[in-house]
Amino acid sequence: MRFLFTPMILQYIPILIASAGALTSHPETTAAEVSDSVSVEIFADSVPPVILRLTEEDYRAVAEELGVETAAIKAVVDIEAGPQHAGFFAPGKPLVNFDLAMFRQRARHNKINLSRYAQSHASVFARPNARRYGSTQAAQQERLRLARTIHDATAIEGTFWGMFQIGGFNWKLCGCSDIQEFVRRMSTSEREQLELFAAFIKSIGIDKALRNKDWATFARRYNGSSYASRGYHTRMAKAYQRHKALEARGDK
Repeated sequence: MRFLFTPMILQYIPILIASAGALTSHPETTAAEVSDSVSVEIFADSVPPVILRLTEEDYRAVAEELGVETAAIKAVVDIEAGPQHAGFFAPGKPLVNFDLAMFRQRARHNKINLSRYAQSHASVFARPNARRYGSTQAAQQERLRLARTIHDATAIEGTFWGMFQIGGFNWKLCGCSDIQEFVRRMSTSEREQLELFAAFIKSIGIDKALRNKDWATFARRYNGSSYASRGYHTRMAKAYQRHKALEARGDK
């Protein structure tokens, strides 16, 4: 099942993100089953020529879907996406964090022998080379591209995607019918990334924690057991208060 994409006024912007660092938050949940033969194709005519940014209407609509405050969603965006609130590296290219450990895990699950590619695909198994590609994010994009030539589904599953850094292995929990839909929607707009996030947190039952502003529970389930040492819960709480103050002043 996918969400309806309601037409709305969207803010179009040129490519501004030339050097976006890889994000680090890793939602924890059970990996979904996927076929070994999955192949993903993103057709050129399905990718918008510009980055479709989130609008106030997007925040309002998805907050209503979840039954949470707009400020609560914005608090999560602040912490997960950073001050730029960016979901894309370039049109059709969502921000990605290719995770080698997860890639290896998914390769074992999918019965892919990665040792065969140690030399021919050496850069997949090395640290992202920001100097060579111009930025850490550009290097991660290239790593993912090359990993997909080893095994498409495994590379997608071993990557954390978009402004909410959702693991590709969670495609089914995001309400997608298949892994192709997950990548297609991630590559379309920040609104689609927000909808995938909403479906994901509902699937794993932490929309209630967001509704109650139970930041510790939300961060533990979403960011993992290291959430406290990284201060995810306290940072979200502060971001929420900041957005509530802005709303009170009429400044969105």
